[in-house]
Amino acid sequence: MEDGTQHLGHCMVDMKELSANPEGLTAAACNDLVASGRDRKPNALVQVAVIDPHKQHLVSHACTEIVEANKDPLFLTGVTFPSEYPASPETLVKLSVYDAKDKSQESSTFLGSATFSVGDLLRAKDERLTLSIRSSDGVCAAGTVVVSRLKMGEMEEVDIDHITTDIPSHKCPVVCESASHACIDRENNPLTGPVFKNPVCKVYRFQTVDSKWMLVREQMEECTLSFSIPKQLLSLYIQEDMSRVQDLRELGELSPHWDNLRKEVMTRYGGIINSYQETLAELDKITGRSFKPSCCKAQKSLEFIPINLHTQRMRVTCPRKTDAFYDIVTVGAPAAHFQGFKCGGLQRLLSRYEAEKKSFSTAYQCIYYSPEHTAKAQEVLSTVSLLQPLITSLADQLLQAAQEHSSPGLRDALKNLSDKTEQFVHTLKDELVKSALLALHAARPGYVSKNQKQTPVQGGQHQGHIHQGSDQNQSPVQGLPGHSPATSVTESTAVCNNVDGSQTTTRDGGPKHQDSIPHHKEYDEEEWDRVWANVAKCLNCVIAMVDKLQEEDNSRQEPVPEQQLADVITSHNPGDWREQLRPPVTRLKECVMEVVEKAKRAMTFVLLQEAACSIPQGFFLQQRRDVVFSQALAALACGFVMRLYAGMQDKGFLRQLHLVGLVAQFESLLSTYSEEIGMLEDMEVGISDLQRVVFQITEAKTDDLSDLQPLVCGRRDHFTVEVPLPRLVFQTLPEEIKGGKPLRVFPVLFNVGINEQQTIAERFGDISLQERINQRNFEMLEAYYKSLSEKVPLECLPCFQTQTDIKELLETLGQNVVTKKKKNVEILWIAGTICRRLNGIRFTSCKSAKDRTSMSVTLEQCALLRDEHQLSKDFFIRALDCMRSRLTQGDIGQWEDPEAGAVTENKPASRHFYPIALLLVSSHLLVVWLILSLVFLLAKYQ
Repeated sequence: MEDGTQHLGHCMVDMKELSANPEGLTAAACNDLVASGRDRKPNALVQVAVIDPHKQHLVSHACTEIVEANKDPLFLTGVTFPSEYPASPETLVKLSVYDAKDKSQESSTFLGSATFSVGDLLRAKDERLTLSIRSSDGVCAAGTVVVSRLKMGEMEEVDIDHITTDIPSHKCPVVCESASHACIDRENNPLTGPVFKNPVCKVYRFQTVDSKWMLVREQMEECTLSFSIPKQLLSLYIQEDMSRVQDLRELGELSPHWDNLRKEVMTRYGGIINSYQETLAELDKITGRSFKPSCCKAQKSLEFIPINLHTQRMRVTCPRKTDAFYDIVTVGAPAAHFQGFKCGGLQRLLSRYEAEKKSFSTAYQCIYYSPEHTAKAQEVLSTVSLLQPLITSLADQLLQAAQEHSSPGLRDALKNLSDKTEQFVHTLKDELVKSALLALHAARPGYVSKNQKQTPVQGGQHQGHIHQGSDQNQSPVQGLPGHSPATSVTESTAVCNNVDGSQTTTRDGGPKHQDSIPHHKEYDEEEWDRVWANVAKCLNCVIAMVDKLQEEDNSRQEPVPEQQLADVITSHNPGDWREQLRPPVTRLKECVMEVVEKAKRAMTFVLLQEAACSIPQGFFLQQRRDVVFSQALAALACGFVMRLYAGMQDKGFLRQLHLVGLVAQFESLLSTYSEEIGMLEDMEVGISDLQRVVFQITEAKTDDLSDLQPLVCGRRDHFTVEVPLPRLVFQTLPEEIKGGKPLRVFPVLFNVGINEQQTIAERFGDISLQERINQRNFEMLEAYYKSLSEKVPLECLPCFQTQTDIKELLETLGQNVVTKKKKNVEILWIAGTICRRLNGIRFTSCKSAKDRTSMSVTLEQCALLRDEHQLSKDFFIRALDCMRSRLTQGDIGQWEDPEAGAVTENKPASRHFYPIALLLVSSHLLVVWLILSLVFLLAKYQ
């Protein structure tokens, strides 16, 4: 202030229950402020700081938004104090009023301040303090500030006529938060502490169309799953690959060709295992951090960690209405930034890899298996590994029930054993296992094919002789008895080692001759059928024995002649149920073990051939896919846990959860140009891979926070995320969920690029990737809604003010997906609306989950306030500015970057353009400039 005597007016501040918990401080208004320069109105803001009397230092805590060019500013942004701030009566609070003269230069002028203690406020008459604002010299009074302590409760309209103002419209009700809305101690809360931490709260008050005032609280938190999920996945990857190496060792003796391939594949697996172990060791060293900032997105040790994973909840309190809250998860696009995007992303790389794998199979002299067959082999391995110990355990339970002579226990154990055994047999009822066993036999040393046995062996011929005389590469399993052309592996096979490839097929799929079928005098082609069928036969024997025992037990309970009773007792001792059941049960377990060993060897050989055909590209792609999936799963687990915690009291939501599952809608703002094409291709595959994930709700061992951390188990083809809940909470769940029913999630991805690079892509590039993604995921969303409407009543879905039918919204979305329109953000709006109407989980992503993501989230929040809570149209832009203001939290005089704490400027992306005014002097120079700029653009973004 120039003369130090200018009257700055007064500003009102609301204080809330500071004696118990210093939760909120809401600045209401300032009056008659004077700018540091007389020729303009001030751009006012109020900074709040806390002075700790014991440590004698000032903590700059937060401030309001900037209200531009107004001497009577009405501040909409409040200030919240988290629980970790001291709340003693000696705690001092300082309010400072500033004039931000030039936001672009980030300069501000101090106008005045006022200081009070919490104790003064608590002892004040009528729970109100009137303080003088002192100028920078500390002598001149620069107005007054009113601080009032309000009781917690509903929003009230309070008369503030004691505040002088020349503008009646600026009189506003005092905002008062209820105690339930306050920032609770999240660190020790059993439903938040294990997963969410470091909350950042912001409070606003906005006017509705009927001149009421709503309270809006934003709460953003970090998620511990950012690190815990990737670390668990890395451990599972290492465990799975080590198991794969062990399976390869247990294949037995192979011919030199296949043995060399096996060694090379094992070496590759060893490299991946070492790399993952190093990454896991580096992650274990990190403590304290709960998210990965975007500046570290290309750091190798953090490549499995999602970028900027945060949760955000907007809670809205309106007079005489039920509170509403809206959740969203923000995360950087799941992508392999460290590996780069020079050759594209996963979707393009996988397509190219599958097209080239046939030529790889010929070069490595192995069978080419399609992705479907490879996936089937992984499924068989996973299923038999899971079912074999389960069948053994159930068989032991059956014997235990027999020993206890418990007929009900016997029936229950037999039913469970029959179900799991039938599932086991059904899993192995696949020609792939049979054909793989035959191919494995052909890879053994000393194998001689039928064709070779019929022809005298020449001096230079030996095992491993390869015939490639035919134009069409064939598998050794074509023409096997019972091998249906519809399921023939030869539809996608090439040449196998030690196999004559001269067989050709007719157009109807039948073999002309079978000279290429591997034969060996010691190999029985029907052996697998017998071994596989023996499991079912043994199960039937067990069932027959149980029925017999129960019939005898029933007959003993009926009156019978003495002679017959003596015969029964003589022939069957009633105490030997277990001994009578032991032989068939033991035989069943032995048959299951024999089948498991053969099936594991067969499927391991399939995966060996698939791995051999893919060296080295396939291993690089697997690592890239692991990285992307890790980021996507961490985000999904975070969203699922957040949605589950929010819906624990909603019976309709819980019913939908176990009957159908939840939709997880990922909103992407990536462009289809330059590197972001590769990011989008990575993200598409990563989100699609989430279909292999199910969730299970479990009862925590204890209520300790360490026992409430979500756990991941499974293999690459199928993962289960277990979410433990405290015992008291768990007991309130439906029986289906408590019984461990797998809960499905249906991930869908919609992408619309919105930045300047998307403009270039739409004019000169290709947006077919975006169009295909949106069309495919619309069909998936439509299928989910059809399933939901058939199984769950619409009453289970949440109610919204906008009564547009979901079916109508889907029709509109379908029309927008096929419409050729530039930057059609209606797709994202409608998809997000449908997701919320379906009780789904919302995600928003861009490259780093910063600028574009924050613009999208804040716009969506304001739209929700307008559509669902009647936000006044006059306050829409101001509400948007408040939520986007970087000065809401932080120091005066700088724009705070949430990640680096450094000054951030919005500079234009294309810095290579020179001042056009200098080029207009000559048309020749202008042409040269245009050509050079175009060349620069092409070189940069290709």
